[in-house]
Amino acid sequence: MEYRLLTLFADGGLMMYPLVLCSMIALGVMIAKFFTLHIAHKGTSRVLTEVEELALSGDIAGAIEVARDTPGPASAILLAGLRRLETKKLNAGELESMIATTGTIELGFLERGLVILATVANVAPLMGFLGTVAGMILAFAAIEQAGNVEPSLVAGGIKVALLTTASGLVIAVPVNIGYNFFVTRIDQLIVDMEHGAQKIINLAWDLEKDGKIEIIPRGDDRWPAKEGFAAKAAASSPPPSPTPNKPDMGAGEASGSAGESGE
Repeated sequence: MEYRLLTLFADGGLMMYPLVLCSMIALGVMIAKFFTLHIAHKGTSRVLTEVEELALSGDIAGAIEVARDTPGPASAILLAGLRRLETKKLNAGELESMIATTGTIELGFLERGLVILATVANVAPLMGFLGTVAGMILAFAAIEQAGNVEPSLVAGGIKVALLTTASGLVIAVPVNIGYNFFVTRIDQLIVDMEHGAQKIINLAWDLEKDGKIEIIPRGDDRWPAKEGFAAKAAASSPPPSPTPNKPDMGAGEASGSAGESGE
């Protein structure tokens, strides 16, 4: 007998309803996530190049406009940094903190929906197994009621068990593949954000060297070298406060003793 999709759904029993609901939710999240991550990555290389050229030429306002009109996490970090550079006088610690905060916000946006996919991938097979147990219970109940074992009595329950198990696995496998794909894409976007953060640091370094902006050091710290600044910006914890140098009490006592001996 040729089964159609609706026939299989009807034969699967009540457990097919939550399974279909899970599949529809996962499909919607995966479609939205695919387009969101595609748009977030599109144009990243172009905006990094254009922002650098405009900022070095002194057109900070134009660089801000380019970053604002380009969607994506790297553009968001560039925009946050450029707005600080536009003030012509900025604090190194504030710039680090702003880059780290913006990166955290953008990462949370990128990871939105992954929890739903992970939940569906884990729950769908369990629902299928639950349907399997329910089908076997129906099969044994039919045997108990009839008092003898006939294939027609147990066939219905076994069919329910197999259909729900298969449905749960059919849902979980593509959702797992989609989840891993999106995690990989997010890792690539994190690299884009790191490039954007490093680009802002390089711009601040070059603009300060040309005398176009003024960098206020962080306490006794000097403006960090651009090779190591991105790593500092990635750490959200604030830097430790500088420890003041204690006077050399031994030298003071020695000079006092020398003065008394002279007298």
